[in-house]
Amino acid sequence: MGKTLGSWSGMRKYLEQEMLSESLKGRIQYSCTSYPNMDGKKIFEIRIDSKTFKRFSWETVAFKNKNLKQQEAWNIFWEEKNYVPVEDKTEFDDEDFCNALKVYRELPIEDSIVHSNPIVRMFAILDRRIGKRTLEKLTETAQNQPEWLKSIYLLRFSAENII
Repeated sequence: MGKTLGSWSGMRKYLEQEMLSESLKGRIQYSCTSYPNMDGKKIFEIRIDSKTFKRFSWETVAFKNKNLKQQEAWNIFWEEKNYVPVEDKTEFDDEDFCNALKVYRELPIEDSIVHSNPIVRMFAILDRRIGKRTLEKLTETAQNQPEWLKSIYLLRFSAENII
């Protein structure tokens, strides 16, 4: 996780217990996997109701188009990694996840919920500091979110009986 974010177990506790909305506790889990041959890279996952919802890893980005040969997939990965802003991506790697988590932790919640980075907004919509009145206002913008993030918004709205 790096020195600035602390240990993964501490970060997981922070996300799942300290900052997660009461209505979603026990339903959202975060995991981090690292394998010896991954050159220090990690696979972050978000699970909803014990089912993998979204992965954040180099492999999910590089091999999102299964019809490509391995070298073509990696060429596209590096092109995206270097030139596509995170707000325009549909798949994210572990660095995207860690960078967004760092931003989320440093910003006030009011700034996180409207941040250009969709991963930062994901952390914010799950945050206990977002109350019902704010959630009601966010129903208007939920349809403008990327498809994967729209599901998170709808999950939170449903858990809070907003929709």
